[in-house]
Amino acid sequence: MTNAIEMTDIGLHFPKGGGLLSGFINAFRNNKSVKNRYVALKEVNLEVHQGEVLGVIGRNGSGKSTLLRVMAGIYRPDHGQVKVRGTTSLLAGVNVGFNQNLTGRENVHLYGSILGHRKEKIDGMMPDILDFSEIGEFMDQPLRTYSSGMKARLGIAIASAIEPEILLIDEVLGVGDPQFREKSKKRILDLVKSTGTVVMVSHSFGLMKEICDRLILIDDGHLICIGEASEVIAAYYELDK
Repeated sequence: MTNAIEMTDIGLHFPKGGGLLSGFINAFRNNKSVKNRYVALKEVNLEVHQGEVLGVIGRNGSGKSTLLRVMAGIYRPDHGQVKVRGTTSLLAGVNVGFNQNLTGRENVHLYGSILGHRKEKIDGMMPDILDFSEIGEFMDQPLRTYSSGMKARLGIAIASAIEPEILLIDEVLGVGDPQFREKSKKRILDLVKSTGTVVMVSHSFGLMKEICDRLILIDDGHLICIGEASEVIAAYYELDK
């Protein structure tokens, strides 16, 4: 079985009380000093199979989002090796990757150009993005005028329309009304069927059980277990016992 992502002995530390920006700078510089730093990830070994939907669960602050950002190449681990076979796209939160002063349409072009797509190809994706996001005339309004749900719908529409080989999703599939959540789920499944790979973080265990092939449990920066959804979710509920 071909692996889309291989992580070997991944370790990453962030400054205590330094915040997200300090953590990003520290990770980029690959500073080896561990004084006054906390463990974000410790000795993580993981294989993500090509074409699978892998779910990541864990308590708040356990390292789930950090794991996805290492996969995306945003954070550089202090030690260990990450191998990624394919283009990645990270969909994380309602503000990550967006310019709030640009319109929705301009953000589509910005996102697509960052991934190396030509303007003609991005323009060809626009009708699908507009239809899927259901934001109508707001597509030509600045993102600062959007609700959080509208931003999330646009993010899902962009990330899935561009069709990266590996889609990384951090807590966004639970947004919107039940109809849109169902539409988002179907879009992700369609992406996987077209040989894509998805790694997703969510607190919606029902959704994870429904669409994920496997789950992993992260706690305090450690990969606790990996396996079928019911087994990993049961392990999650054992953490506080």
